[in-house]
Amino acid sequence: MDWNEERRLIKVAKMYYKDQLTQSEIAKSLGIYRTTITRLLQKAREEGIVQVNIKGEYSEQVDLEDQLLKRFNIKEAVVIPSSPEQTERERKTDLGKAAVNFLNTTIRDGDTVGFAWGSTLGSMVDALERYKKREADFVPLVGGPGKMPVDHHVNTIVYNQAKAFGGQAHFIDSAAIVPSTQSKNEIFESAYFQDVLELWNKLTVAVVGIGTQLSSSNMIFSGFLGEEDYKSLESQGAIGDICSRFYDVKGKPVDGNVGDRTVAIELDRLKEIDYSIGVAESVEKTASIVGALRGNYITHLLTNDQTARSILEFVDDEEGGGLT
Repeated sequence: MDWNEERRLIKVAKMYYKDQLTQSEIAKSLGIYRTTITRLLQKAREEGIVQVNIKGEYSEQVDLEDQLLKRFNIKEAVVIPSSPEQTERERKTDLGKAAVNFLNTTIRDGDTVGFAWGSTLGSMVDALERYKKREADFVPLVGGPGKMPVDHHVNTIVYNQAKAFGGQAHFIDSAAIVPSTQSKNEIFESAYFQDVLELWNKLTVAVVGIGTQLSSSNMIFSGFLGEEDYKSLESQGAIGDICSRFYDVKGKPVDGNVGDRTVAIELDRLKEIDYSIGVAESVEKTASIVGALRGNYITHLLTNDQTARSILEFVDDEEGGGLT
């Protein structure tokens, strides 16, 4: 490239990037075609005359979002900053606030919004004042969690969300996992539950947590799963759950006979809606989140940077033969 050509590239680049003229204005000023300006700007980047240097406090998190999008079949990833010094509660509160911000731009009038239960979703109550009003229906996607704090109960979460948004709350009167298939069938056939099923069929937005690995699952500690259930799920490689429905690390559903006793929306239903939003953080949940992503049970993932890095490292280790 001779000096005159380089001079031309520098001149056009300066007019566009520093003087902030449009391509049409540059073309008129120099008396050349607009398509030529486009070609010159492209060449200026290729030759290194123009170098893009993106700076920002959250650039690392945005890069992690891009990597997650490239690795998994999701529409969007939101990765928030965190620090090792934070407590678990602080991490969950920060993620809950991010979920509130996301829902504010997602939920529309007329939507049917479903929620699962859990501590992270329960923490969204800390940002109630940030909500925008919406005429929407709010419904549980799974029965109650048993021996857990009331703030984490699915009905409490639904009530708080509906109140904050100014929508209509609907409740579920059942445990997540009942003693027998007959008990589950009786619940599903009851008159009140028909309203819940109708709302599930109309579902447009789902907000779900992602359960940790089976050995640490709240379903064990809550007494929903007995030793026989645990052994059955473990033998099939259950790694995590969404709405008390289990799957393995490849995303394949794993039920044993537990699924026949589960009062919850089916995982396949989550694949049919535009917004199935997974809200989860914790390095301990890495494999569980990977399984949920591979199963296409979530279309959007909200997490923090520590968890995002762990997810990407997990997949890299698998591809490199580090994990079996």
